Amino acid sequence: MFALTVAWSLTSALAAAPNIVLIFVDDLGYGDIGCYGNEKTRTPNLDRLAAGGQKWTSFYASGATCVPSRRGLMTGCHPALLAGAKLVKRREALLPAMLRQRGYATAILGKWHLAGYPKDFTTSPMHPLECGFDYHYGTPGSNDVPPPPGKKQTREVFDQCDKFSFPVPLINGRKVVERPVNQELLTQRYTREAVKWIKQKRRKPFYLYLAHNMPHAPIFASKEFQGRSANGRFGDVVEEIDWSVGQVMQAIKDAGIERGTLVVFTSDNGPWTMFGPHGGTAKPLRGEKGTSWEGGFRVPGIFYWPGRIQPGVVKGMGANLDLYATFASLSGGPASSGLPGFISKDLSGVLLRGESSPRTTWFMTSGSVAYRSGDYKIHTKTKKRSSNPDTRKREPMEVHDPPRLFDLSKDLGERKNIAAQHPEIVARLLAEMNAFRNAR
Repeated sequence: MFALTVAWSLTSALAAAPNIVLIFVDDLGYGDIGCYGNEKTRTPNLDRLAAGGQKWTSFYASGATCVPSRRGLMTGCHPALLAGAKLVKRREALLPAMLRQRGYATAILGKWHLAGYPKDFTTSPMHPLECGFDYHYGTPGSNDVPPPPGKKQTREVFDQCDKFSFPVPLINGRKVVERPVNQELLTQRYTREAVKWIKQKRRKPFYLYLAHNMPHAPIFASKEFQGRSANGRFGDVVEEIDWSVGQVMQAIKDAGIERGTLVVFTSDNGPWTMFGPHGGTAKPLRGEKGTSWEGGFRVPGIFYWPGRIQPGVVKGMGANLDLYATFASLSGGPASSGLPGFISKDLSGVLLRGESSPRTTWFMTSGSVAYRSGDYKIHTKTKKRSSNPDTRKREPMEVHDPPRLFDLSKDLGERKNIAAQHPEIVARLLAEMNAFRNAR
């Protein structure tokens, strides 16, 4: 009888669980798409997604660079608190493994970047197929690694490279399909694979993680999109990503599963603005990728689920690591990865019932350090950018004692330091930040 009850409960939970499509792009800035204020790049599909769902205006990446952001996403843990935790020993706790344990079919298309760059990625114990994914098609990490022989990833190299300059492999499962991959075709190839995956008929829900390499430098669009955007080459690349979103949404509609599918769109961190035409913008925010300014961490966050999510703008905070607890809740109940620093919060109450966000604070570190509580934010260390685009040497850090203080409700661009007027707020945020950092 007990076994029958468990089987019935699992079947019932799966019947109510949504398909989940997470579209996770690389280095797209807060101000790079139309629904977040860009007036040059055309993104009609993303604009429709935002208008028909929830657009979050304080949604944060877990890190200001690629790997920390993905570690947060996959574990529900803040990267600063994960410390030396070896994910290879806890692969069953990662997000795709958690969902597969709950009966989901799982697929990753695109960039992984959770295993470093082993000599043979196809045999890595941190290969996606070892971490909860049933299907894998993509690259080990960023599309600028490895660099052209004898060179660094500098502005000059990005200016001069072509679609085959970077010897990046494209891998299907454990087989290398192409090396170097034609980077002009990456967005189209991932999109075709996504449409095929969605069209497969299953008796169980699926989790599709579409992790585009673009618009990480070097940037490339297919010939159909080259020269189309009023925002130059970067705009071409973003408009092709928008096309991809449209193709994915059409496939969901054609499969008749739109009302049973949650679609989430976000970016891994802010834009690589220091590379000029190869990077985007975080406007009206200050900063970029690799910094603790808002532009390094605050990214687009769109949630779409017709019939379940009431359209609107959410001003409360959320973070990509909160997707772990949210997806767990929607797929059958609470879950924790059990790793140090698990702070993922369930956002389903905001999505489905219009509740206030459970997240009210956020800690930002990328060498530089900042902490937000409510509308106020302190910086104890800042830098202009992550490195020099011409040499790739690290940029100098400025230490602030006392910390700099900004009121984001009145000063979104973090320009007016009000620490001298509000020492009590500085002290409170500093105490909160120190408590957070010590909570391992």
